[in-house]
Amino acid sequence: MAFEVTMPQMGADMTEGTLVKWIKQVGDHVERGDVLAEIETDKATVELEAYEAGELIKIVVEEGDVAPVGEVIALIGEASEETPDIERKPAAETPPRRHVESAETPPPHEEDLQRPLSEAPRVPAEEPAAAAPKEAPAATSTPPGDAAREGRIRISPVARRIATERGVDITQIRGSGPDGRILRRDVEQAAESAPQQPTPQPVPAAAPAAPRPKPAETGAGLSRMRQAIARRMTTSKQTQPHYYLTLDIDMTDALAFRKQLNEAADDERRVSINDLIVKACAVALERHPKFNAEFADESLKMHERINICIGVALDEGLIAPAIMDCGSKTLGRIAKDAKDVIERAKGGRLRADDYSEGTFTITNLGAYGVEALIGIINPPQAAILGVGSVMARPAVVDGQVTVRQLMKVALSADHRVTDGAEGARFIKEIQGLLENPASLAL
Repeated sequence: MAFEVTMPQMGADMTEGTLVKWIKQVGDHVERGDVLAEIETDKATVELEAYEAGELIKIVVEEGDVAPVGEVIALIGEASEETPDIERKPAAETPPRRHVESAETPPPHEEDLQRPLSEAPRVPAEEPAAAAPKEAPAATSTPPGDAAREGRIRISPVARRIATERGVDITQIRGSGPDGRILRRDVEQAAESAPQQPTPQPVPAAAPAAPRPKPAETGAGLSRMRQAIARRMTTSKQTQPHYYLTLDIDMTDALAFRKQLNEAADDERRVSINDLIVKACAVALERHPKFNAEFADESLKMHERINICIGVALDEGLIAPAIMDCGSKTLGRIAKDAKDVIERAKGGRLRADDYSEGTFTITNLGAYGVEALIGIINPPQAAILGVGSVMARPAVVDGQVTVRQLMKVALSADHRVTDGAEGARFIKEIQGLLENPASLAL
């Protein structure tokens, strides 16, 4: 029985992805968890894993092609079985894809990514894949490297759009993709290294002209990642009624506890302040599960797993991949997995579930010396914790003023899911855990 591999949805606002590279080829044996391909989204290039074992018997979407979320991109099955007839429509015959609002695009369940053909959902006929932009003819001068072949420039559709938006000459780019294909990262690097053009000076008019309305700003100057962030945050503020709670947490004992742990830990398990916060939130979410839920279809969807997203700042924008199953992990394992997900995020090697399976988010600007950060909820999650820097400040302890290491946190929560009193109990739970850090090792 063949299983369909479909284009996954990595984020609520993702509607399509570009197949950058096939890691496995037709005829290769695939184990569950093997990386099948690299997929490019508006935010990053991520790795697509196999959820079934077998042989890769058919590739439907070729490298460089764009496919909408949910479309079949490959088949996994037995080597001896007959390959089902699944073909894509030629791009020239495919009508334009309708715009789909991110708030109306539910993320697929993990098990929907690969399921038997008889059970797998089909892409609605009224929303076919967007037509891939036609390849532009090469310039009269030969592009450097292998970027040109047979008079055509090999470039992914996403990279072409970014080049158009930023005014980058693609004939001068050396592609780093398969067969010299120009990828998004190549265009962004070219845009960053391009010399700045001097701003032309206005010529004085002979007579004062009547003031004209300033033209509206367009999105042409925004990167694809920045546009994706804009859509996602706008959706959050427009559809999720936020309420906010702030609290100071005395981290003096937590810092001493961390120092003691790290003296006995290897490099992989050395604990950061953010690791302590992740562990405290995981324990608090187990005790207050509504903050690990989401509002959907006029009801609450409760998540069994606690997958905590952590903000990672990249040059082109912010992403928030998830550390999986934090509720069942020790502090040392959380520290190790946090380092891994941060490294993969910066190296463009995230997996689909890193994007799509998060249930709660922590955004921490403590490293920048910021005192307080009030975050915007990462939809469709129910809450986000903003974390500021640990600072030496005066505090009253046992009636005496003394210097303590204080950290300000701010909870932003969806008022459809919880109320202020519930939020107060939740954030106080986090405070109690961090001020009595030995409980995090239990």
